Amino acid sequence: METKKKDIRALTKEQLRQFFVEHGDKAFRGNQVYEWLWQKSAHTFDAMTNVSKETRQMLEDNFVINHIRVDQMQRSSDGTIKNAVRLHDGLVVESVLIPTETRTTACVSSQVGCSLDCRFCATARMKRMRNLNPDEIYDQVVAIDNESRLYFDRPLSNIVFMGMGEPLMNYNNVLKAIEMITSPEGLGMSPRRITVSTSGVPKMIKKMADEEVKFRLAVSLHSAIDEVRTSIMPFNATFPLKDLREALEYWYSKTKNRITYEYVVWKGINDTREAADALVRFCKFAPSKVNLIEYNPIDDGEFQQANADAVEMYQSILESNGITVTVRRSRGKDIDAACGQLANKS
Repeated sequence: METKKKDIRALTKEQLRQFFVEHGDKAFRGNQVYEWLWQKSAHTFDAMTNVSKETRQMLEDNFVINHIRVDQMQRSSDGTIKNAVRLHDGLVVESVLIPTETRTTACVSSQVGCSLDCRFCATARMKRMRNLNPDEIYDQVVAIDNESRLYFDRPLSNIVFMGMGEPLMNYNNVLKAIEMITSPEGLGMSPRRITVSTSGVPKMIKKMADEEVKFRLAVSLHSAIDEVRTSIMPFNATFPLKDLREALEYWYSKTKNRITYEYVVWKGINDTREAADALVRFCKFAPSKVNLIEYNPIDDGEFQQANADAVEMYQSILESNGITVTVRRSRGKDIDAACGQLANKS
């Protein structure tokens, strides 16, 4: 029976160096190959032009490079680009390039489907098939960086983990991907330009704080009243607001980093003064910022964007309490690339 080859990007640099020593070569050859795999994003061993043909064949005999492929690219009327990304096993995830006048942001996926059950999100309606590997997350960023340079004549400036999946339910792989994205041996991006968005997994938020991560944290909150939040995000029954708040207090005590809250105001759900006051109380324990996000429908009409008066009420109450607030208009809606719409429709 044929032995399945190992994905070479699952090896550390030290393991690669050791492989070459064991095969009668110099350890530095591992450094060369590692550079090709990560800094230069080589998808084949033949692309490694400063490595001998014999060595490339040896790598071919022992390993594979399970790179992604952009199956389909869609461009929105507002410039947003959505990629349907095919993985080595045939599964598909989506990632998005969001351009503005001053920056280009990659919105990347961390799972095929999602582990959670938010009722307003298209991705949550998909079964979670598996977690993405670090290299699959990394490759999404490389693909969007290439598109940013090609279509907008500038490198990628920011990354948000707000695509398909709950990043903290794929904790180790997400952190490994960020480690490579920020490493000088990878893409060399500043961790301050990376935001990990979570629906709120208290234990993992505390773990990030203990590990002193340097990237930014965003929380998809949408209600600061337990009953309301559980009705739209059922997992809140397992991770209630009290536990989330305690984890965020711990995060702030360890990192001193401002917390961003993502918040959609829906008609008849959280468009009341009571809901806005609850949000203010929840935010008060640490410096925070609230992004009021436009809702993007997912066909059935159960959730509807609140009217402009409700959003203005939120904005006024937050600002009067000294909380930074931004109203975010969605981009890429015409290609189902906006927040909450990623569901492999392309």
